[in-house]
Amino acid sequence: MSEISGGLWELLLKGVWITVQLTVYSAALGAVVAFAVGLARTHRLWIVRFLSGAYFEVFRGTSALVLMLWVFFVVPLTLGWQLVPMWAAVLTLGCTYGAYGSEIVRGAVAAVAPAQREAGIALSFTPAQRLRKIILPQAWPEMVPPFNNLLIELLKGTALVSVLGVGDITFAAQLVRNATGQSAPVYTVILVMYFVLAFLLTRVMRLVERRAKAGIGQVPAGGAAVTRRTGLGRQQEVARSWSRPGGAS
Repeated sequence: MSEISGGLWELLLKGVWITVQLTVYSAALGAVVAFAVGLARTHRLWIVRFLSGAYFEVFRGTSALVLMLWVFFVVPLTLGWQLVPMWAAVLTLGCTYGAYGSEIVRGAVAAVAPAQREAGIALSFTPAQRLRKIILPQAWPEMVPPFNNLLIELLKGTALVSVLGVGDITFAAQLVRNATGQSAPVYTVILVMYFVLAFLLTRVMRLVERRAKAGIGQVPAGGAAVTRRTGLGRQQEVARSWSRPGGAS
């Protein structure tokens, strides 16, 4: 590591900051896309399901690298304006990984017990209220673990932006390697950097998962699992009563 001077270390650390920004911005866009497309794929109108399904299939079957190059080089030829490399990368990564995330949302929403939906109907909730108060609170804890994996994949996918000249970790490592002529030390360092970032993301998402489960009474703080008798807890009790033979008494 002695071949890497202080200035080159600073370049690598700047690359870490760019990678963190890319991950955060792309994850924010991806979350919006995931919930919008995932919920649209469960809509009662076939045209909404068809369009959202087409979006999912297109982005699932398209190379993120090729799409990134297409957004950066081809879109300006058709629309007449140029995205800066950073935002072209965020747009591509957010839309691509958001499409993957939409399948997580769709699956988690579909896994909510039908009795829960019936409970919302029995309580005269509108479809939006059923979604917000009953379905999503129960589906969200099931989404967090696969979202954690997807977020780590997004973090590693940010390495693709180096082809656009964005100064992320990978691009900075290439510059440092060219300056020092050393491959093993440089690429070992960035492997460790990616691992540390992924580890930190995992710890944060584990905390989010525990809090999400505690919110529906699955993981209380320091005690046996007890469903809270407020809000969602009462709705779950209604659902269970309606699911028993003879319905609610």
